[in-house]
Amino acid sequence: MSGSDGVFDEARGPGISVIDALPLCLADLIPGARAVVIAVVADGEPTVVRRLHDLGFTPGAVVEVVRRAPLRDPVLYRVKDYEVCLRRAQAACVHIAEATR
Repeated sequence: MSGSDGVFDEARGPGISVIDALPLCLADLIPGARAVVIAVVADGEPTVVRRLHDLGFTPGAVVEVVRRAPLRDPVLYRVKDYEVCLRRAQAACVHIAEATR
């Protein structure tokens, strides 16, 4: 963090910064929002954590919500130059910090 402004500049891309706030999960974001992955956690399910890491949801990765199905599940995300569709239960395992551009 830099001083008192509460903004941390990510080296992941030009003009992207992370706003210091309460941790959120990927399922909380609305379409069009961008975020940076902080951690991936799943209570008692190491296979879920491993699978999400394999899909590109690693700490520091920038994720964008592309669109949501009509009943809010599943949701299409853009991460590391490709798109992946996750159910809300899976997205809730990905802890994020909202990013501003």
